[in-house]
Amino acid sequence: MACAAARSPAEQDRFICIYPAYLNNKKTIAEGRRIPISKAVENPTATEIQDVCSAVGLNVFLEKNKMYSREWNRDVQYRGRVRVQLKQEDGSLCLVQFPSRKSVMLYAAEMIPKLKTRTQKTGGGDQSLQQGEGSKKGKGKKKK
Repeated sequence: MACAAARSPAEQDRFICIYPAYLNNKKTIAEGRRIPISKAVENPTATEIQDVCSAVGLNVFLEKNKMYSREWNRDVQYRGRVRVQLKQEDGSLCLVQFPSRKSVMLYAAEMIPKLKTRTQKTGGGDQSLQQGEGSKKGKGKKKK
């Protein structure tokens, strides 16, 4: 078996991993958040991280069925991880603006709220608030 230092940084299993929990402002550091809460995003998904990273020109691929080990919720929303290539075959950086794993995470957290899917979800949520009003049947004391 080859030594890890002898293997090329351009191989896919040498790409860095980014799980959505790393960027989630609903998580504590103990639950897996790796960036400051002020810069974190509310419930990011692996596809959003992939979209943001590929749009800037990074070589990325999505592993949909992978789960973060500290994630207790097994829903599809919390599944997935993104692999990102930071270094080329010769060891030089792919993009100079991303020298480290943390720089990629901070960039993704900054750009995810600007995605079209995030900005269009804000409208049309008033209907659910009005459904609870109406009849008051059965809301009193029983008559004897």
